[in-house]
Amino acid sequence: FPDHIKNVEFRAAKPAVEKYVKILREDEKVDLVFVTGHLGLPYDPEPAYEHRYAEDKEPAERRWGYDAQEIAHEVEGIDVLFGGHMHKGFAQAWEDPDTHTLVFQGYAYGSNVGHVILKIDPVTRTLMGYDTPAIREGVLVTLFEDEFIGDQKIGDRIQEMQDIAEEGMDEIVGESEVYLSRVGSGPQNVIGNLVCEAMLEYTDADFAFLNLGGIRADIKAGPVSYRDVFNVMPFDNQVVMMEVDGKFLKDIIEMRVSGGRHGLRVAGVEVIINRKNEDYDRVTSLLIGGEPWQADKIYKVATTDFLLQGNAGLVMLTKIPEEQITRYEMDLREAIVDYIQNNSPVNVKIDNRWKRDDKSVKTPEMLKELQNLN
Repeated sequence: FPDHIKNVEFRAAKPAVEKYVKILREDEKVDLVFVTGHLGLPYDPEPAYEHRYAEDKEPAERRWGYDAQEIAHEVEGIDVLFGGHMHKGFAQAWEDPDTHTLVFQGYAYGSNVGHVILKIDPVTRTLMGYDTPAIREGVLVTLFEDEFIGDQKIGDRIQEMQDIAEEGMDEIVGESEVYLSRVGSGPQNVIGNLVCEAMLEYTDADFAFLNLGGIRADIKAGPVSYRDVFNVMPFDNQVVMMEVDGKFLKDIIEMRVSGGRHGLRVAGVEVIINRKNEDYDRVTSLLIGGEPWQADKIYKVATTDFLLQGNAGLVMLTKIPEEQITRYEMDLREAIVDYIQNNSPVNVKIDNRWKRDDKSVKTPEMLKELQNLN
């Protein structure tokens, strides 16, 4: 993989957009600026905007990358921004209240085409607004298979290739005593617990975590096939392990519960969150391996290379020196298969690994560790 990107420079989104918008506006004298990017809107844009830009809110220390809403608000001179990444489409554009940048965003996996008719004043050469092809669907033109007549020849050819690619997919790798569902309590669910336990067992780490959107299917009770596991984890994300101190470990959790973020799938810990506290001060209790968290202790932390690259807002992970990272060259999917084989029949439950309690206060052990940091 490194050979494929050796001539590519990855730059931070905001300064890069600011730089080129300025060139286009001031040097090239363009009339309109359109931006496309793999940056998404928040799932609920209006509450997110209020949280971020309330008049009496102090700017928070930034620990993650910018999304489409932030670029639209904080970079002047963009007329239209076409976003993505979040796998959620919006029928109408989000318009920033200050810059009036329009942000459009479609769904994922080729399930729709975004169709918008931009209205431009020919005299002033400015954007006047936009029209959509449909009243209810807005700019989202769906491409669902039941809307089109299939081509038999193409379908047969695809089936031939699919049969080759899926050889061995229905092999039984183990058994589950329970329905492994994505429905759960807060960020915790049984399939997420299983996946994180698989990482923990494979790496012998102290703590394992995964982003909330990383698990894509349930597994029914009974025999479990390789196909079932593939549906849960269709990505080729690989298992990694990093050695970091307790402060950094806590910061990972704090980042993922800051603002409107909902947390992580986890294993190896018992954590209590108070969402009424300020950002980066919401963890009130943290046990690792059943022992109180220690700020200066070195912990082994397992996750995926996808998150290690700074995705899901975890830009902080890109700062970890390479010598503190172990790369197993093992797909997380294979680690899940190993876990099911080694622990079959699996029986995973919702437990006390993650709890939200907005009346909780910091434990004496945590207060002591935080005081030592100061």
